[in-house]
Amino acid sequence: MLIALLVPLVLSILLYALVLLRSAVEKGAVPNVEAILLGAVVNFFDTLGIGSFAPTAAWFKFRRLVPDRLIPQTMLVGLTPPSMTESIIFLILLGVSVDPVLLVGCVIGFLMGALVGVPLVTRARVWIVQLIVGIALILAAIAYAMTNLHLFPGGGTAASLPLTLTIIAIIANFIFGVLVNFGVGNFAPTLVMFSLMGLDPRYAFPIMAGAAALSGTAASVRHIQIGQIDLRIVLGLAIGGIPAVLVAAFLVKSMPLVLLRWLVIVVVLYAAVVMLRAAHSGRREEVLTPEEAAAIA
Repeated sequence: MLIALLVPLVLSILLYALVLLRSAVEKGAVPNVEAILLGAVVNFFDTLGIGSFAPTAAWFKFRRLVPDRLIPQTMLVGLTPPSMTESIIFLILLGVSVDPVLLVGCVIGFLMGALVGVPLVTRARVWIVQLIVGIALILAAIAYAMTNLHLFPGGGTAASLPLTLTIIAIIANFIFGVLVNFGVGNFAPTLVMFSLMGLDPRYAFPIMAGAAALSGTAASVRHIQIGQIDLRIVLGLAIGGIPAVLVAAFLVKSMPLVLLRWLVIVVVLYAAVVMLRAAHSGRREEVLTPEEAAAIA
């Protein structure tokens, strides 16, 4: 069953690379240096368990690297190649121990949700995207704080779940897949959910990484074709992220992350406040008449 998941994953990686490179060549896109460094940092710590979506979104907003409406899809497309690398590593190391029905079901559920979410985020109003990203950043900050304070459930020792919980997990992953298009990372909610269900937290990693890679590939290809992304940033995140994942996975086994999480919380909360204020302003302007909006401007 693991081979049956790795084969389409490898094929999807090749498809993603082909589509991205062709689009980059056609548009003459050159990797952004700052994005390369950002990709290296966030993906290094993502492999160690911190997560990459919230820090990346916060930095995008803090540095104004990407317009707000393009943050979710640019982030998703750029962070997908490092997720592919993580997925292969975790699937080989831990995937063989996970119930294959749970593993494949959650990955497919996440994939379907990610595909459903692509047109939703590309058609959504700017203030709605800002609102969702702002809320996601606050939830991520809460998750980081709970992790540091040891308030997350410890999890169990199971490698499989009863049928009812398996179905619930698959449905939840479908929802996580939709939300990932809006910049909501799947790391924290998936880990909490499986821990509450009694699954060994280690076995959540191949599920999370496999789902993020396969669904990220499918959604990314569609986002690239639609064209509402910043290719310079995408290339930078990908180029910087892949070697960082390999270093973290094979050379750095562990490191003190508590202080880093507190620092990330500050940055993420700052970006959340700025994003929510922008969403509030955008919503107010939308309900005004054109004359009123022009007068305010």
